[in-house]
Amino acid sequence: MGGCNVTRIFDIIFSGAALLFFSPLLIPLAILLRFSGEGEVFYVQERIGRSRKPFGLLKFATMLKNSPNIGSGTITLKRDPRVLPVGHFLRKTKLNELPQLLNIFLGDMSVVGPRPLVKKGFDAYPQEVKDRISVLRPGLSGIGSIIFRDEESLLDGREDPVDFHENVIGPYKGELERWFVNNRGVVVYFLVIFVTAWVLVVPNSNIAWNVFRKLPRPKGVLSSLLSPIAV
Repeated sequence: MGGCNVTRIFDIIFSGAALLFFSPLLIPLAILLRFSGEGEVFYVQERIGRSRKPFGLLKFATMLKNSPNIGSGTITLKRDPRVLPVGHFLRKTKLNELPQLLNIFLGDMSVVGPRPLVKKGFDAYPQEVKDRISVLRPGLSGIGSIIFRDEESLLDGREDPVDFHENVIGPYKGELERWFVNNRGVVVYFLVIFVTAWVLVVPNSNIAWNVFRKLPRPKGVLSSLLSPIAV
């Protein structure tokens, strides 16, 4: 419990400082979105949070308004036609995630934790995984987010990307999230932040496998796609 209290303090400090730091960027982005695409600035999507309570996750709007009911639903594919022109840039740079700093500041999320899922995705996890990850606030970044940072490319060209996501990516991502819950602490919290920053600068880096050497290894088709190399 003590570790959770400490990380919550860091969450407040980091998110508050980041909101101030990025405010000169957030405001122009909001104006740009307001006068481009469909005129929407924010996208609010219900996700499952701590203790399985739903909350509204904030993002900059990057897709058509009715995207969840079009095409692949809540799964975004590479070159997805539902993504708006400005949205491509925001998603590639991860700037679309910046509004979640407010979710963190308000206590819906943490800087680090299991990635919050829509109800359908959360329900697809085995019961044990759901029980484990629901004890924590979901995170802006986490082990699953790092390993599957290029998820859209993994789905690219699949005959049935929705099935591949649910039956291949989903189960392994659940293992990663369970590993994080079992090994959470202040040290892992800061290591995840460091690795997240690293892979944003060096996207093809395998640093996660070197820093978190005891991560569950991918099997089957994912073993070659993710190329875990620890030296």
